[in-house]
Amino acid sequence: MDKQHCVYILASKRNGTIYTGVTSQLIKRVSEHKSNVVAGFTSKYNVHHLVWFELAETMEAAIHREKKIKNWNREWKINLIEQQNPHWVDLYNDLL
Repeated sequence: MDKQHCVYILASKRNGTIYTGVTSQLIKRVSEHKSNVVAGFTSKYNVHHLVWFELAETMEAAIHREKKIKNWNREWKINLIEQQNPHWVDLYNDLL
């Protein structure tokens, strides 16, 4: 999944704190979150489980989708996660 543009959602646990991000290197970026390489929201609130992601054709499309999702209410985000991942399993290891 190297250099594929995508939007992703991380969670601290099922129905816990969630974070929406965008990247062109999903495995590398999630690894950085898990390792707390960069101080910020995900390290502060222990948000390290990849629970949803979606590929996009371009980075511009991924950014547009990310901004749209960030403006959604929490219930819509939870529904999005549970459509693809009803048990909130950490998808990171499946990518390796």
